[in-house]
Amino acid sequence: MARKRKILLSEEELVLSLRNHEKVAIEALYDMYSASLFGVISGIIPDTAIAEDVLQETFVKIWHSFSQYSSEKGRLFTWMLNIARNLAIDKVRSKDFKNQNKNQELENNVTFIDEQRSTVYKPELLGIKELVATLKPEQKTILDLIYFKGYTHVEAAEELGIPLGTIKTRLRMAILQLRKHFN
Repeated sequence: MARKRKILLSEEELVLSLRNHEKVAIEALYDMYSASLFGVISGIIPDTAIAEDVLQETFVKIWHSFSQYSSEKGRLFTWMLNIARNLAIDKVRSKDFKNQNKNQELENNVTFIDEQRSTVYKPELLGIKELVATLKPEQKTILDLIYFKGYTHVEAAEELGIPLGTIKTRLRMAILQLRKHFN
């Protein structure tokens, strides 16, 4: 497959094409400036996927707000650079970005701690198996199928050959019995 040829225009040609909303203008703009703008954005936002989204937002904003550009106030690249920088800073300051980073940090820390301590969920270490052993045999069997073996209520009813309502009642009674140990 042949590689598409890059479009290069002088700054004056680019400005004129952008003012006229010509398709070639946005293509040339991307070819000429995307790498530089991405460099600035990724300096502020280290996550590549988010930085790429902000780059796309930058080009959309440039396209839609080009009427605000004035060559008397500065060069085109400087104006675009400010748009990219401001959008990146806005993204970093946004509540969604902060929450996403907090969640990611928490996940990374939990994973790190688990790896360091080789933490594995073992109900027998919590004493749950011993508490379950105190239940009536029919409650213990249902609890074992649903909570320890991952059966659904319907699957447990089919496995034991008893009505679904009986499964739910016995499970509820088992949970109430176990709660007494935690109050």
